[in-house]
Amino acid sequence: MKSWEKSFNALWIAELVAIAGFATSNPMLPLYLSELGVKDTVSLNWWNGAINASSSAALAIFAPLWGAIADNYGRKLMLLRAIVGGAIIISLLALATSPWQILVLKILQGCVTGTVAAATVLTASIVPSTQVGYRLGLLQMSVFIGNSIGPLFGGYVTELAGSRVNFLATGVLLALSAILVARNVTEEFIPTPKTASIFKNAMPDFSALREAKNIHALLLVILVIQFAHSIASPIIPLVVLDMTETLAGAGSLSGLIIGVASVAGALGAVCTGKISTRIGFSQSLLYCIVGSFVFYLPQGFATEPWHLVVLRFLAGFFMGGTMPAVNALIAQRADRSKQGGIYGISSSVSSIGNALGPIFGALAASTLGYPSVFFTTSVILGALGIGVSRQARKPILS
Repeated sequence: MKSWEKSFNALWIAELVAIAGFATSNPMLPLYLSELGVKDTVSLNWWNGAINASSSAALAIFAPLWGAIADNYGRKLMLLRAIVGGAIIISLLALATSPWQILVLKILQGCVTGTVAAATVLTASIVPSTQVGYRLGLLQMSVFIGNSIGPLFGGYVTELAGSRVNFLATGVLLALSAILVARNVTEEFIPTPKTASIFKNAMPDFSALREAKNIHALLLVILVIQFAHSIASPIIPLVVLDMTETLAGAGSLSGLIIGVASVAGALGAVCTGKISTRIGFSQSLLYCIVGSFVFYLPQGFATEPWHLVVLRFLAGFFMGGTMPAVNALIAQRADRSKQGGIYGISSSVSSIGNALGPIFGALAASTLGYPSVFFTTSVILGALGIGVSRQARKPILS
């Protein structure tokens, strides 16, 4: 086995463990807020939306800075920073006694984490160019598998030991991930020596956006995809509570619904990585967006949790293929020496979508009810599909 293959395999496992760690506690935040005394539906929706949005907003601000530092000082270092920082801050959530403390800690989490972007640029730098599309698909698969395992594990930990233990479990998983990266991932990328201070080197290099072919259109696609995806995802536990009308079993049931969607996303990611080499990344992206639209729409008519289990699985499969296709298109267009900066900006754009989505979802759920969340998501995906279809005929996404 070649050196880069060993490093990628270790990176794949480490990212799976890290994402499983994050997903162990993140989906259970609405239930934790309820335990801390936030009982009425409107307040619960808004606290949940504000916490998710603020964390994503902080990530959006800091991601380009970390990307620039990665180009100047190494990509492995930045991945370790994201994992270790997350382990410390999420463990501290176990000590929270009020919603505003959770809000502050989640903002700090957004400032220092971002493992997916760090792992993406590290993967793009260590694998051969002919393997980029497939390996990024496999990396995205690890993200979705982690997101499927985490909520299931977190739901049962919450019910058996309580939410506070859940956050400590996340810290342990992230610590294990950091050890895997530190010991087993070899970075072949050698940063160019810099004479400027670390503060100047941390400034994002936006010239990479001008040099990379048609990168702006791809960033817009990322923004819309992440916005659409994050509208409904944070409120799934609240939808389950509304359907079952009891807190008992809501954690494990919510974990199951979130988990099956992530399993499907993992399958979609790896299938896209394989199929894209034959039909092209742009065409794969279009098919995935259309499939997501088709299966998001009926979620608004769901009346039982098992309806969501089936529909979230089907929608998750197609949604899972979107980001590997976009990331591969970025890798094709970006200079390898500046990929850290570009993926940092990409992560920032993604985080903006993730910040705006929960706010929009909370507003829609509070004013129009939970079904409207799924209907509006499908409309957004449909519009994106039309836009990508038109641009795919032009040089922008082809």
